[in-house]
Amino acid sequence: MIRYLCPDAVLLEGRLQAGHAVALTGAIIESVLPLEAVPAEAEREVLSGLLAPGFIDLQVNGGGDLLFNDQPDLDGLRRIAAAHAALGTTGFLPTVITDSPAVLESALNAVEAAAAQRMPGVLGLHVEGPFIEPARAGIHATGHIRALDDSMLERLLAFRGGGLLVTLAPECVPPGVIRRLVDAGVVVAAGHTNASYEQIRSAMDEGLSGFTHLFNAMAQLTARQPGVVGAALDASDCWASVIVDGHHVHPAALRIALTCLGDGRMVLVSDAMPPVGGRNSRFRLQGREITVEDGRCVSAEGTLAGAAIALADAVRRARDEMRVPLEAAISMATRAPARALGVERGEIEAGQPADLVLLDETGAVQGTWVGGQVVEPPTWSTT
Repeated sequence: MIRYLCPDAVLLEGRLQAGHAVALTGAIIESVLPLEAVPAEAEREVLSGLLAPGFIDLQVNGGGDLLFNDQPDLDGLRRIAAAHAALGTTGFLPTVITDSPAVLESALNAVEAAAAQRMPGVLGLHVEGPFIEPARAGIHATGHIRALDDSMLERLLAFRGGGLLVTLAPECVPPGVIRRLVDAGVVVAAGHTNASYEQIRSAMDEGLSGFTHLFNAMAQLTARQPGVVGAALDASDCWASVIVDGHHVHPAALRIALTCLGDGRMVLVSDAMPPVGGRNSRFRLQGREITVEDGRCVSAEGTLAGAAIALADAVRRARDEMRVPLEAAISMATRAPARALGVERGEIEAGQPADLVLLDETGAVQGTWVGGQVVEPPTWSTT
């Protein structure tokens, strides 16, 4: 049976358009059509607000009071997915940060199992570390940083769990490794890196296509040493993710980056930690206590440890801090990450998954659909 969602406006090809309905057949968008073309006898769901593609988050460390590193299994994935879906994120990459070989292997296995079961929301895996520069580790555990050996390289090449994003320091891997990963369909990004401009350009020649949390944990732009930031802003065909939480990047830096990248190559990520969609303001990260203070996730030493936002929060902040229309901010959380990952998502059009989010005029989430089904708040968030 076809259902018709009839909102005040629909975001189509980056533009708000009134007078349209979105027809759903099961988990798929059947069509987008003018309201007057909806059959009189059809089942209509009249919605107050803007209907947009569901948000796509390439960096989700946790949610629902759970860190993926602590429970890299199917139950952990379900809990994190539920927490973020209720907040408008319909597709995401669970992110395993620098940890032991056993944790990384468990994360790879869990996402492969999720893909085999077609778990809603899980688009693949983001491996952030451990192949990074210790001097740019940030909150990552330096004791687990290691080289990308042949055994792990072969495991990554054999991954069959959807999209695979690997964030690494290009100066810490041998020549040719990035090319092998990219040739196997892996998306490689530079992050937690002290690479020079020239080293980044060489990595780009091998297929490196992105930069993880631009400005943070990387060599900065200076007059004679453009560094990683300079290479990212100078690139014409790479994407860069940013954490727009009011703490990681100054609004002026965000606007400068947007001028260089445009909303097609700037990707919003949440870098979400367990408190997102949960009830606790404290959690432990590899033995260190992290506290949410004034919206910041920080260690006792004051080091930023991910973020306490959902992607919907980043969209609203991007609109305000980058001074762009809401449509452009949404594009950075839908079309841009889909292109970065190389998946056919991020649009409302026939044949796309019925993964949708309803927003009010301020950009606040009013409802979410995953696979055509309305997402209910997780039980732990309502008790």
